[in-house]
Amino acid sequence: MSNNKSFFLPDLGEGLPDATIVEWNVKVGDTIKLDDALVSMETAKAVVEVPSPVSGKVLKLAGEAGDVITTGAMLAEFEVDPSMPQRAEGQDTGHHHGGAPAKDHPSKGVGSDDPAPDDRVVASDDGGAIEEDGEAAKGAPRKDSGTVVGAMQSSDAVRSEQASSVGGVKAMPAVRALARKLKVDLTRVRATGADGVVTMADVKQAAADGSAQAGAAPVARAADRAPAPAAAPAQRSTLSQGGKPMRTQPPGVVASGQPEQLKGVRRNMARVMADAHAKVVPTTLCDDADLHAWVGKQDITARLIRSIVAACREVPALNAWFDGDKLVRTMHPHVDIGIAVDTDDGLFVPALRNADMLDAAGTRTAIQRLRAQVGDRSIPASELSGYTISLSNFGMFAGRYATPVVVPPTVAIIGAGKLSHDVVAVMGGIEVHRRMPISLTFDHRACTGGEAARFLKALLDDLSAPN
Repeated sequence: MSNNKSFFLPDLGEGLPDATIVEWNVKVGDTIKLDDALVSMETAKAVVEVPSPVSGKVLKLAGEAGDVITTGAMLAEFEVDPSMPQRAEGQDTGHHHGGAPAKDHPSKGVGSDDPAPDDRVVASDDGGAIEEDGEAAKGAPRKDSGTVVGAMQSSDAVRSEQASSVGGVKAMPAVRALARKLKVDLTRVRATGADGVVTMADVKQAAADGSAQAGAAPVARAADRAPAPAAAPAQRSTLSQGGKPMRTQPPGVVASGQPEQLKGVRRNMARVMADAHAKVVPTTLCDDADLHAWVGKQDITARLIRSIVAACREVPALNAWFDGDKLVRTMHPHVDIGIAVDTDDGLFVPALRNADMLDAAGTRTAIQRLRAQVGDRSIPASELSGYTISLSNFGMFAGRYATPVVVPPTVAIIGAGKLSHDVVAVMGGIEVHRRMPISLTFDHRACTGGEAARFLKALLDDLSAPN
């Protein structure tokens, strides 16, 4: 019987259809041990170390850094070495993919799509689906213990990533991904972490001062320098001899930019937005919150959170989930607010849990924690799903009104625009008031226009209160 076995990319625990190769820890021809780090893969939410399912020689790798691999596609092929440690027959590895679909489970991540049961990859005891001449194992299917990768037991405990040493440099997968993105050569970065580990801060510092630019050649001696290349021909002037503007290219010429395949967070964002566009019937109401009565300095985001909670208590219909296929609405007694956080990698929406139980100080502390975790990509995947209503505070950059996207199964999203000082008519004359534009987009299948209008009024009333 052939000892060659193919390992297929498992579902990395998020129900996403693919992942991007960040860095291989081996090359073709290397020998790897069971559960040693095989490759770092970037999903929409994290950089994950995928361990080897067997011990043996690496015969084939599916792609290079930056390539997108579909869940269930071949990731690597091995020649199994019987003399090396292998996973015992029947030992649970956690490489399961055939469990019941999670789309009906109330804790399913917002905007995520689970593959259909028939499309899932059935894993073997050796880790991943296997192609070989032998017959499939017989007997009843084993109980699904999750979709984590490697010989990891299922639990609710938070596990921290370990720094791996590749190319003589110790760094965590997320740090390597950041270095690749910023075009920083890790071998030239000054490590400040414990035991010589390169940290996120080290990479950012190297990118800022240009001390470790990837691909930079060492300074050459004068005698070794190649002759200077001939000067490039002068570009055609955009002015005619008479000094008048002239067209240098005919209309309709295609732009010269290079196509870029979306990966990681942006790739998932594109899927989520397309899914929302296809499934939601959005309607938007706009109005302005008058902040003229505010006393002293106020935490604007904390006040927005408080006002959303007040509106959810007044009109629970918008603090809900809606299943458009089954026409089932679920209203929530608690308020978990998804707060949109814009990053260079794409949009993250971490959940501010139990916002209805937090005071202003607790709200500020929780928001700072979430933004810090998003910034260094350490936020758990569980914190990026399951929120009951959303907030987009786009006004901190620009814009007054918007039509924010409602992501199923949520029913509503609030958009806060840029603060302005407006002339307001009052009894006996006019005054200048500070006002905040508010946009409320809701799924009209799940709630009525009257419910949405009452929700918006309750939110505006609370925002307008002095304290």
